[in-house]
Amino acid sequence: MLQQPVFPSRRLNSRVETPEGVWVYWRRNGIDETSRVRDVSLGGLFVETAKSGAADSTAKVDFLVQEGQIRTDAVVRHVEPGRGLGLKFTAVSDGDRRHLAALMNRFRSLSRKAPNAF
Repeated sequence: MLQQPVFPSRRLNSRVETPEGVWVYWRRNGIDETSRVRDVSLGGLFVETAKSGAADSTAKVDFLVQEGQIRTDAVVRHVEPGRGLGLKFTAVSDGDRRHLAALMNRFRSLSRKAPNAF
């Protein structure tokens, strides 16, 4: 039997896939955009956008969620042209971090109830 090599993740925080209705309003390079969030962690998120971005460009991100205000500063760390951008959070207030943790807990509980319930 062949074994697949296991590569350790560089990621410090585990990602959680988001349901269809999770969106962020964000500003990068003076341009405002609203995008669907594909996945999120305490350290960052992946947003769907057709617009390309440069790695290391900065952004301000506002989540549009029921848990309350979540505002972050972020930097582009991963670019998938035509698909989206991976953003790493660079600043999150304590209050917003609590709301982010609550948001992730909600998504985790949804995925435990039904694997395809999103």
